[in-house]
Amino acid sequence: MHIWVDADACPAVIKDILFRMADRLKLPLTLVANRLLRVPASPHIRALQVPMGFDVADNHIVEAVTHGDLVITADIPLAAALVEKGTLVLSPRGERYSADNIRERLALRDFMEGMRGAGADIAGPSALSQADRQAFARQLERLLAQRRVD
Repeated sequence: MHIWVDADACPAVIKDILFRMADRLKLPLTLVANRLLRVPASPHIRALQVPMGFDVADNHIVEAVTHGDLVITADIPLAAALVEKGTLVLSPRGERYSADNIRERLALRDFMEGMRGAGADIAGPSALSQADRQAFARQLERLLAQRRVD
C-alpha cells in the first residue's frame, strides 16, 4: 500500500500522524503539492512538488494511484474521482469516502458552493478539533490493520 496525501490543504497535525505511521510501519508516503513542502528525513516519506495550476496536484494523484493505495484528502471532487477508480480515500477528519457516501458529499459540496456563489454568508468547515484528530488516527489504524489482514 502506498499512501498519497493531497498536501496543499492537509493540516500539519494530520501530516505529523502520517509521518509517524509511515516510519513505524515502513509504508511509502508521498505528499503532493504545488508548493515546496518540508518532510522528515526518512526513506519512506517524500514530498512531490507539481507545477502550479488548477487541479494539477489532484490530477497527478489520480494518475499515480494503483489498486490498494490510500489517499488522504479533504477535496470532495478528488475523492469522487478516486472512489470511482476504486481507491481507498480518507478525509483529514477521519471520514472514509466510499461509493455509498461520495455522491451525497459531492452534492452537498456543490450546493454549498452554489449558495456561496449566490452571496449567502455560509461558513466553511470548523477548525480541526482534537476529536477530529483522534477520529483520523483511529480510522487510519483501522484501514491499515484491515490491509495487513487482507
